[in-house]
Amino acid sequence: MSRVLEVAFEGGVRHRFSAELLRVLSPSADNAASPRGGTPPHGAKVAAGRRFVGILGMQPVGHYAVRLHFDDLHESIYPFDYLADLGQRRLGWAKSYIRLLRQQGLSRDPKRTPARKI
Repeated sequence: MSRVLEVAFEGGVRHRFSAELLRVLSPSADNAASPRGGTPPHGAKVAAGRRFVGILGMQPVGHYAVRLHFDDLHESIYPFDYLADLGQRRLGWAKSYIRLLRQQGLSRDPKRTPARKI
């Protein structure tokens, strides 16, 4: 399992992504924080509690994308053009994600369940 993905592009450009950022900015249609999704609809939920998510696997999708499999059982296809754009604007999107979490009273940390006595 990995918590970081590094992507090298032609021309020597490299971008490093945390698994958390890739997971919460997944380009899937059901993800409110996705840059591809535009402004999230009122009441849309972001993927909270993903601070420690990991990448379990990766598969090429033709010559244009990779499919990432996360340990929270989410998977999505990440086109290389999406990753290049995300790499250039990573800081801005990370700030937007944190802002959405705060607006919805959510956290990057996973929910903790109290220990039960047996």
